[in-house]
Amino acid sequence: MLAILGYVVVATLLSKITVAEERNTPNEVAIYILTNVVHTDIVVPSRTSQMDWTIYIKPEHTEAATNEYPYLALGWGDKGFYLNTPTLADLKFSTAFKAATGFSTSAMHATYYYGMTESENCIKIIISKKQYERLVKYLKNSFEITKNGSFKYINTTNNYNTTDAFYEAKGSYSIFKTCNSWANSGLKFSGQKATFWTATDTSIFEKQ
Repeated sequence: MLAILGYVVVATLLSKITVAEERNTPNEVAIYILTNVVHTDIVVPSRTSQMDWTIYIKPEHTEAATNEYPYLALGWGDKGFYLNTPTLADLKFSTAFKAATGFSTSAMHATYYYGMTESENCIKIIISKKQYERLVKYLKNSFEITKNGSFKYINTTNNYNTTDAFYEAKGSYSIFKTCNSWANSGLKFSGQKATFWTATDTSIFEKQ
């Protein structure tokens, strides 16, 4: 009980510490942070002169997406949660235990969008090309890569919609590395305003 209380206190304190964004950078590339109130995705342009994500996240891996979809949302998380827990009612103790303790594998969830609508759950951030290069490096490094340089596609029928796909990811989910701490680290890596560390989406969006 004391360990749980200590985790909550430390997590709350760390989430209140603001990491400032880099100053005086040109506004060149629009990205978004997107939440479903539990999980944070980072949304990037599907194709730019710097990075063509459709080469790696193939639209044909989805049911309906095409190369014409201009936005791609990427999220890192526990593979068991992603593939076997469509709702909280389907959550198994074994899945939760493995996720909390870091004994499970992870996956990247990629979703193509035809448009983005700004709201309290979808915030646009304008970054420089150099910052976007760093963000691309961070995102690509989250995927498991095959010998030929492609992402390891997970062939599953447990998709969330008709424009998404799953891929094998690096690392293990735990109470110390969550889907939201992954997104927060991506923002920090690319020089954006973030929080020192967070397990939830709330602190990420409060900082913007």
